[in-house]
Amino acid sequence: MECQVWQVKKTGSLNRMELVQQKMNPLVDDHVRIKVKAVGLNYADIFSVFGLYSATPKGQFTPGLEVSGIVVAKGKAVNNYHIGQAVIAVTRFGGYSSLIDCAANYIWPLPDKWHWGEGAAWPVQTLTAWYGLCKLANLQSAQTVLIHSAAGGVGLRAMHLVQALGGKAYGVVGSATKKQFLESQGFSTLNRHHGAYAKQLQSLPEKGIDVVLDAVGGKVQQTAYRFLNPQGKLVVFGATNFTPVGHKLNWLRIVWQFLVRPRYDPLAMMSNNISIHAFNLIWLWDQQKLLNEGCKAIQQLHLPKPFVGRSYSFSQAIEALDYLRSGQSIGKVVLMV
Repeated sequence: MECQVWQVKKTGSLNRMELVQQKMNPLVDDHVRIKVKAVGLNYADIFSVFGLYSATPKGQFTPGLEVSGIVVAKGKAVNNYHIGQAVIAVTRFGGYSSLIDCAANYIWPLPDKWHWGEGAAWPVQTLTAWYGLCKLANLQSAQTVLIHSAAGGVGLRAMHLVQALGGKAYGVVGSATKKQFLESQGFSTLNRHHGAYAKQLQSLPEKGIDVVLDAVGGKVQQTAYRFLNPQGKLVVFGATNFTPVGHKLNWLRIVWQFLVRPRYDPLAMMSNNISIHAFNLIWLWDQQKLLNEGCKAIQQLHLPKPFVGRSYSFSQAIEALDYLRSGQSIGKVVLMV
């Protein structure tokens, strides 16, 4: 049996991705084979293709961390899924494929009335928001949370998560379009490019911020950090300010951003009673118990369905990733197979 996959033989440019035919390996006993219907896109995919993501497999690889689709075969040891069942799955790379084999304990049934794109949009962004806010920040009701890139996939899920837990969320965005979108959802917003960001934070009715959820980095992160209350937490899960902007890597730009990146003094943190937490969600794939805990906790919160802002066909993976890295996307970007 063969499938179509997006393959990266050499990192460094989106244009090096190739759509090829590939033969499937024999199905392992504790795995299921999924006919992929949708693939969720993430910044980790962009960074891996450019060779800037530490978790990227060595040599030739296929990007992709999350899919939705139909079970078309199952191994001998799999009893909890049946052929024809609609499912969501996470995978440590390999998601940009028309067929994928996944271990059964990394799969969940697709909820009723969800379309394929919503299913593929659920795992990574929702688990990222949950792990950052609930496990690392230990978010409590009535706390004030500042969420950078709040109109993106993770940011939007984080806004709903804070709301569900009884906190006060402020979504930070970089365009009037995104600000308008969030406000139409009933959220409070700030525009980091509109006037002085520090002045906007200073004018908030709450006295300081309890939690900052950041995947931007740079001056935006540093500014927010200054407004953390005692016992406040900065939670970092990305650095989109390093996102490549052209077809090839600009190493001078990357080195400069690395040299001027935020640096924090542990002695000052101790004095101010402030902490920083940083994580890479793919680490969670190896923590099965914690992964299941997150899924159960999220289901109990009854969050709205993921918002899919734009869909592309499977053959348009390069265009889709180019759009995602442009910073214009709202919600999740998905590939439909």
